[in-house]
Amino acid sequence: MLLVGHMLIMELFYRTYGENTNPAMVILHGLFGMSDNWGSIARQLADEGFYVVVPDQRNHGRSGHSEVFNYVAMVDDLLEFFDAHELEEAVLVGHSMGGKTSMQFALDYQERVRSLVVADMSPAASDHGDVHTGIIDKLLAIDLPAYESRHEVIEALREAIPNVRLRQFLQKNLYWKDRSTLGWRINLEVIRENLEEVFRPIDTSQTFEKPVLFIRGANSDYVIDEDIPLIHQLFPKADITTIEDASHWLHAEQPEAFVEAVRHHSSRSSS
Repeated sequence: MLLVGHMLIMELFYRTYGENTNPAMVILHGLFGMSDNWGSIARQLADEGFYVVVPDQRNHGRSGHSEVFNYVAMVDDLLEFFDAHELEEAVLVGHSMGGKTSMQFALDYQERVRSLVVADMSPAASDHGDVHTGIIDKLLAIDLPAYESRHEVIEALREAIPNVRLRQFLQKNLYWKDRSTLGWRINLEVIRENLEEVFRPIDTSQTFEKPVLFIRGANSDYVIDEDIPLIHQLFPKADITTIEDASHWLHAEQPEAFVEAVRHHSSRSSS
C-alpha cells in the first residue's frame, strides 16, 4: 500500500485483455478467487469488442494484504482503481463477493457504471459464511512445509474438501514463497476474522437506475426467489436469468452460457 497524504491506497494487481480504445469492462472475482481465474472468459469478452480489466481484490491474488476487509474498503479500492486507470465508465461484472462489491459500487457511484452484471450473488444477507469458515479452517490446518508440491497439498485436502472443482479452484492460491516453501496467496487469517462482512446485506438508500443482469446457477442457492423483491427494489431495471446445470461457480462450469448472457446483456444495454 502507498500512503498519500492521510489516505492509504491499495495497489491492486490486474490483467488486461483487448484494446484500451474499446469500451471498458471490469470483472471482479469472488472469495478465494483471483484475476487468473477469468482469463478465458476475459479473452472471449475482449473478442466481443471490450477492453477487459480484471483486478485482484485486496487480500486476494497478487494484490496487497490489509487488516481491513469489508465492502467499504473494497469499493474505495475500486474507485481508486478506476481513477488511476482513467476508467470514466465501465460495464461492471462481479461474481459472488465481487458481485456484492460491484452492487455497492454501482449504487454509490452510478455515474461510473455503464451497466452491471452480478453472477450468483444476492444483495440480501446470506448464511453461507459458515461453509466458508469451514473451508478456511481446513486450509489453515494444512502444514504446508510438509509438502513438496501444490498437487500434494490439494490431494491432502481430498477428504476434507471432497468437491474436486473447489479443490482445483483453491489450488491456484498456492505459490512458492521460495524454492522450498509453499504459501497461500490469499490472506486467510484476516478473511476468516472478517468473514461476516462478506455475507452481510448491501447497505444503501439508493437505487441503481441503469441496466442490470443477475445470473444465477440452477444448482445454487445464493440467489433465491425470496431475494427477487429486494433485487428489483435496489435495481429497478434488473433482469434475472438462470443457467442450467451450474452451481455457484457457474462461469467455470458453463462458460459458454455465461459469456453469451453477458454478451447479450451488454449489447442490449448499449443500444
